Amino acid sequence: MKLLLLHQNFPGQFRYLAHALAGQEGCEVRALGLDSAPGLPGVKLSRYRPRRAPATQAHGYLHTLENAVLHGQQVARILLQQRRRGYRPDVILGHPGWGETLFLKDVFPEAPLIHFCEYYYQTQGADAGFDPEFPMTLDDSARLRLRNTLHLLNLEQCDWGVTPTYWQHSLHPEAYRGKIRVAHEGIPVNELGPDPLACLPLPCGGVLRAGQPVVTYVARNLEPYRGFHSFMRALPSILSGNRQVQVVIVGGDGCSYGRLPGDAPNWRSKLLGELSLDLERVHFLGKVPYATYRRVLQVSAVHVYLTYPFVLSWSLLEAMASGCLVVGSDTAPVREVIEDGRNGHLVDFFSPSSIARRVLDAVERPAAHWQLRQQARVTAQGYSVGNGLKAYGQLLADALGEAAGIR
Repeated sequence: MKLLLLHQNFPGQFRYLAHALAGQEGCEVRALGLDSAPGLPGVKLSRYRPRRAPATQAHGYLHTLENAVLHGQQVARILLQQRRRGYRPDVILGHPGWGETLFLKDVFPEAPLIHFCEYYYQTQGADAGFDPEFPMTLDDSARLRLRNTLHLLNLEQCDWGVTPTYWQHSLHPEAYRGKIRVAHEGIPVNELGPDPLACLPLPCGGVLRAGQPVVTYVARNLEPYRGFHSFMRALPSILSGNRQVQVVIVGGDGCSYGRLPGDAPNWRSKLLGELSLDLERVHFLGKVPYATYRRVLQVSAVHVYLTYPFVLSWSLLEAMASGCLVVGSDTAPVREVIEDGRNGHLVDFFSPSSIARRVLDAVERPAAHWQLRQQARVTAQGYSVGNGLKAYGQLLADALGEAAGIR
């Protein structure tokens, strides 16, 4: 089988699939990504860069679409060259979110195309307009509608789709849901788990250990989409409610989703300016290596995961696999993973006082929550890399079978 993978930041969600198939006899795995993509040992990666940026005079609503066309054009140029040299993939799996796959059916019309359908935007009922602190404008709504132009084109031309959660599946137009499967790509549950001897050295010189009242929070970037503002506003009550609590925060100061504040360089600075916190007990680690991240989860007495209704973070599942007691927001798709009182706790995203009460109860009565931590690990096993590989393997087999006329 010749598999072509496309992802702007390859390997992205295709890491484990690419690694598994690249080492399999009879499989040839190639990939294509931006010139900044990390790549993966053992997988031949072609890199690209659009020839220009979107035109500044173009209508603002069309910026995303023109950017996608520029990405798609450059990908098509590279793959046309490979086709002329004799390359023919048997099946293509790509993340279409930035336009890379727009013209693949014109380059390789015979190959079944599978899209990673991560998110279809909504003007109501999902992330947009969810937070009253950041109200939607008509301009915002119009931009989202035009952004979905790309996703509609992607849905129309792909043969199959795959998305990680049932909630993400439900966001796509009903006309296309039938060709989109729900399958999570998986997390490395076998590399994660509790360690009663775990310790975490801090930048200040101190050391935190498993069993101490340590509250953890993790996000790629510290921003409202991942409830950073609600978490920070809960900290004064948490810190005053238990004088032994230490708080560890992992994440960068950039912006993955939404916008940076207009009156501060980043959300961390803005919230620290708004609140009075004991910074000797609040530790911002920034972005950390994976080994450090694992230790953060292993020393955690309670892990807080908050999010707008949006894509599910790997960090939630990794925290559960590590045996963390998770206090999560009562939002989609968190509800798909956490059942309140069975494998974690759900709280009101907008209520710092509720977050604080639940966190304090968790650190003060650890034995009472032991069963929830155990059940969290059981739940996480269902999202293992092994299960992800099995589901993706079946998807590839079905796509190849249909292409060969096998029903």
